[in-house]
Amino acid sequence: MTTSVASDPTGLHRVLDDVAVLPQAAARLDTRRELWPDEVRVRVERLNLDAASFRQLERKHDGDGDAVRAEVLGIVAARGKMQNPETGSGGMLVGTVEAVGEESPLGLRVGDRVATLVSLTLTPLVIEDDLARWDGRSEQVPCDGYAVLFGRSIAAVLPDDLAPELSLAVMDVCGAPALTARVVRQYAATRRPTVAVIGGAGKSGSLSLAAARDAGADRLLGVVPHEQEAERLRGAGLADAVVVADARDPIALRDAVTAAGGPADITVVCVDVPGCEGGAILATAEGGTVIFFSMATSFPAAALGAEGLAADVTMLVGNGYVPGHAAYALELLRANDGVRRLFEERL
Repeated sequence: MTTSVASDPTGLHRVLDDVAVLPQAAARLDTRRELWPDEVRVRVERLNLDAASFRQLERKHDGDGDAVRAEVLGIVAARGKMQNPETGSGGMLVGTVEAVGEESPLGLRVGDRVATLVSLTLTPLVIEDDLARWDGRSEQVPCDGYAVLFGRSIAAVLPDDLAPELSLAVMDVCGAPALTARVVRQYAATRRPTVAVIGGAGKSGSLSLAAARDAGADRLLGVVPHEQEAERLRGAGLADAVVVADARDPIALRDAVTAAGGPADITVVCVDVPGCEGGAILATAEGGTVIFFSMATSFPAAALGAEGLAADVTMLVGNGYVPGHAAYALELLRANDGVRRLFEERL
């Protein structure tokens, strides 16, 4: 293409702000179809909205699907990307590669069906069908349009043995099980840890439980908010004990986890509601680790809360990327009927 701006693998050349910021922090991105030499254009067939973002939109509009759809369209039109202004989060997409720049390092070919493993908050996106096939009531969004990947973007070719919707749901949360497994293995080198997963019946939570077991955890505690979720998690057979507690109530969560065999050496937070930081810290043993995977987490609340509680815990932010994370999450799904059943029920 003809331009005086050189491409940057991080996508800086697509930022339209007056100040130099990365695409994720930008107010608006350049969504032109023409590619810089290191870019890839994908014909989008489905978006997967981040759970925290979708729940916020659903609550804001009292479950009115038409209003949710209209707001998503408005966000994408205004910003050139899908980034919820309230939660700051976006999601990911599935589509087919339709053009590849001659200098792209991603190894993709025209015709590949891929899932992007980078957030929609930094991905130039154009919607061309007004989301006419989406009722606004689910995280997965049928869509026709295009998106652009940069030189440092990440995408995985979809496996042939799984439905695209299922692959998308797994890849949307694949960073959680990979990091959980890494942390559990570090503990297991000296002793097998107790792991509590808050939101254990959800997508990232169920995969994190399976990953913790795979990595050598001694005891698994799955925390869910009500009995219906507890029944689903018990049926999946992923946890040694299922704990019913409101994660926003720090004392109730601490006591429930302790009664089930805690406190946990490792606590993994996978819920999409705010206010769970204090309970996660209290449910974790001194010297333990809390992994925050929820985009609803307030990191100032977590840091100041741990300080105020004099809690000696390590707190990790799950950034969604660990090398090999997509392949590992798909492997867990294939190997574990309970995980697969939970995913298919949600779809």
